[in-house]
Amino acid sequence: MKKWQRTVLFWVLCFVFLIISPILILYSQGYRFDFEKRTFVKTGGLFIKAQPKQVEVFLNGKFVKKTDLFFGSLLIQKLLPKKYKIEVKKEGFSSWEKNLEIQPNKVTEAKNIILFPKKIDLEKLVSFVEDFYPLADKKRIILKEKNEEGWMLSLYDIEKNFTTLLVKEKTFSRDGANLINLEETENQNVLKIEVGFGEKMKIFSLDFSQIPPILKEEEEKVENFLAQKKLEKNVYYLDSFGNLFLNQEKINQEPLPIQKETKYSIEVLNGNIFIKESKNENESCFYLFNNENKNFEKIFCGGKDFKISPDGKKLAIFSNSEIWILFLKDELGQPQKKAGEKFLLLRLSKEIKDVFWINSNYLIFNSGGEIQIAEIDDRDKINVVTFEGFKDPKIFWNSLDKRIYILDEEKFFRTQSFLF
Repeated sequence: MKKWQRTVLFWVLCFVFLIISPILILYSQGYRFDFEKRTFVKTGGLFIKAQPKQVEVFLNGKFVKKTDLFFGSLLIQKLLPKKYKIEVKKEGFSSWEKNLEIQPNKVTEAKNIILFPKKIDLEKLVSFVEDFYPLADKKRIILKEKNEEGWMLSLYDIEKNFTTLLVKEKTFSRDGANLINLEETENQNVLKIEVGFGEKMKIFSLDFSQIPPILKEEEEKVENFLAQKKLEKNVYYLDSFGNLFLNQEKINQEPLPIQKETKYSIEVLNGNIFIKESKNENESCFYLFNNENKNFEKIFCGGKDFKISPDGKKLAIFSNSEIWILFLKDELGQPQKKAGEKFLLLRLSKEIKDVFWINSNYLIFNSGGEIQIAEIDDRDKINVVTFEGFKDPKIFWNSLDKRIYILDEEKFFRTQSFLF
């Protein structure tokens, strides 16, 4: 090679080095060339965590990778900052889909994904059931059954999958009686039963810890307070002046404004004290006791009931047609939420009967002839799984065995256990 050729080659290589080196440095620091913007941009990442494990992840319709076998997670790096259509799929399961923004030098998270089976398996437990009442231990359910002699109450043991007769209608009266209400007392083996005889009503206690169960008529007590809640050794009650007492000690600074012809109830959940103020069964206002200023704060009006999440940070408040999520504490994950923030999760055309938390990120509810499961991640659309084929189901989600218990057309079912 001649001298001038070597000189030209040297300067060409120097030029290439000066061009390539900055690109390599930028590449090593996480920059990529964005052909749309025609410039180098800092990349971001996407973290996926889903159940079940080894689901397929797609970005903008292109398969990327499966989540790992051990943790069910996947980290995708070096993504250009823009919005991506993310899909998570697995054969036999409903898919999850959401459009999420990838930001420079940040990792966008979608780590609470659950893919539910497309179909649920139903195991029929009991026929000719009119209603059911789950007990607080989640191990037992009271069934109201019927036969040619009238109604009867039975105890269904979830763990043993066994039903035991407790009491028959004719035990209350040979002429028949109407079951008005049934409540579990602070003693988990004793039920409070309100029964109607024509225009009269009587209250009974049923102790089913004994064999046979002991049925005893109770005297109706006239209480001088609007609501009462017994919780272990503590007793909360609200008097007619709006004062809240804990074991006879007044705990609120200013009285709650009491409305005439209104029903009040007390709930104590995860250390929070709530007052439910109901004009009717479909329209209520909810108050939360502030432990700092010792007063009640109105948190929502227009719902018919609420459920608190397992982590104690959120309320699902529902009316006949809407489900709202209210945050009691700051949510630090993605999406971030501040305490007191609320948003409308869903609005439906058919009546919502009841709502349960599956975990702190998913709800299950029944509406019309459908059972639906919805996430609460409000970034982009809400993913909803629907199970059809029912007439008018009543449901109960049992977090203990992770099954749905369903009463539909006088048949009492349970589903397979959801493994997550």
